[in-house]
Amino acid sequence: MTATISALLADSTHELSAVGHGSAAIDVKVLLCHVLDQPTSYLYTWPDRKLTAAQLAQFRQLFARRLQGEPVAYILGYRDFWTLRLSVSPATLIPRPETELLVEQALAVLPDKPCRVLDLGTGTGAIALAIASERADATVVSVDVMPEAVLLASRNAHDNQITNAHFIQSDWFDALSDMQPFDLIVSNPPYIDGADPHLQQGDVRFEPASALVADESGLADIRHIGATARTYLAASGWLMVEHGYDQGAAVRALWQRQGWGNIATQQDLAGLDRVTVAQNV
Repeated sequence: MTATISALLADSTHELSAVGHGSAAIDVKVLLCHVLDQPTSYLYTWPDRKLTAAQLAQFRQLFARRLQGEPVAYILGYRDFWTLRLSVSPATLIPRPETELLVEQALAVLPDKPCRVLDLGTGTGAIALAIASERADATVVSVDVMPEAVLLASRNAHDNQITNAHFIQSDWFDALSDMQPFDLIVSNPPYIDGADPHLQQGDVRFEPASALVADESGLADIRHIGATARTYLAASGWLMVEHGYDQGAAVRALWQRQGWGNIATQQDLAGLDRVTVAQNV
């Protein structure tokens, strides 16, 4: 059995949309490009091309997994983030485009000289590797409590030929007692309330709850980071975290009570609160 590119795009997008996938069109294109080993432009340049029997069988297999809700990144084993291609696994969160705002803010405050960055809860290493790839004069130290994440992030550094990012296993700051001060501490910590109904929807159903959920209405880890980070920051160093769209005011109030200065929240491209920054003053 064979099928043309255009027919597969139309039929598969319709089928995936029918079961509630809002990103159906994008998902089908990504899967089809993976099977064909071609860029997206190929789909529109050669819409009448037929897949081979082997290609069609592979596409059907991958598409069936997406139809059951499995994230595309887990199906393919990678996700593109910033300028990098990162391997992913069910042991870590899938890097998301909105997290690139955290990278942008980090690069904006780093001093124009050799500097040190700490990335807490690194997962795939996305934030650390994006910063390290842009600042060869930065030493980036990244920690994660999960040994599987540390191994994966280290592999991503190797695969992307990034040598100035280093990954260690640590429960937040616990393994960092003898470290030199950092100019910047960044984190995309767990920040979802355990009772949030979105945990039962979409891709997050397949992602590790330990990387998503925090106590205190999602603020427990952000509170801990804010209470501890000054010990590891240089004078005038910066702290910044990603958080939920409705948590900006709560994070600012929390950090103000903890004595941080120059606190501000940045919005993502959708105009939603996404990253809060503060300075060690």
